[in-house]
Amino acid sequence: MIVVLGSINVDLVVRVPRLPLAGETLRGDTFETVGGGKGANQAVGVHRLGADVRLIGRVGDDELGRRALAALEIDTSLITVDPDESTGVALICVADDGANTIVTAGGANHAVGARELDALKSALYEADVLLVQLEIPMPVVEEAVALARNASVPVVCDPAPVAPLPASVLAGLDWITPNAVEAEALTGYADPARASRALLDAGVRNVVVTLGADGCLYNGELHVPAPKVEAIDTVACGDAFDAALAVSLAGGSFVTEALRHGCAAGALAATKPGAQPSLPTRADVDRLGFV
Repeated sequence: MIVVLGSINVDLVVRVPRLPLAGETLRGDTFETVGGGKGANQAVGVHRLGADVRLIGRVGDDELGRRALAALEIDTSLITVDPDESTGVALICVADDGANTIVTAGGANHAVGARELDALKSALYEADVLLVQLEIPMPVVEEAVALARNASVPVVCDPAPVAPLPASVLAGLDWITPNAVEAEALTGYADPARASRALLDAGVRNVVVTLGADGCLYNGELHVPAPKVEAIDTVACGDAFDAALAVSLAGGSFVTEALRHGCAAGALAATKPGAQPSLPTRADVDRLGFV
């Protein structure tokens, strides 16, 4: 089983011909409301790839919270409904070439704390992998990593939105999966290979820098390509990658196979609009024939 501790949002998505410049107003095309949040995305991604998953997080007791829960295809029993907080939202612009900008308002995600950590303690008894991200408070991430290490459960961290990671978190991570921009922000090195080595030196055991259409770089040495697809929306590609990586690791796959699985899932997510609606199934990945 894979446990995901993280954010749950509702995404408000506008398609635009191109991304706006600072101070510019653009006429958009379509608008839709879909389930999102990196934690929820990764949990749904794990489920669609055929693995058992538990999502731990928090939403507000409001209409958006009800929409977020309704969008999930998984067990929601470990999700707190908080009467004192609003549900997290993400404001997303998606350009015709698939590029995007995202601004989040965390709401109830910022209130994740002791209740969720208590749920995590119990869930770790059954867990094969823990997935965490940075849309919840950093002290919670730090405690979650420590709990997982004590339980001998491997931790995969998606460091987004990027923020400085305490030394104790870095030393407790089995896997970290920044994109190239996040890797530079974490280490100061624009070169993904140098950034990878810096993260390894900080104690992370496996470093994967995702490179979009160019695949990923493992531990600064092994480049794994991505399958060629026609990208229309890159929202949640990283979440699809992390979900597939976690599923493969939990299933005992070798590193190269797990990375190819991640690249395939990430590429497939780029071929459909939206966050959770774009996440591929195991059958989708099998049909691609890349793994």
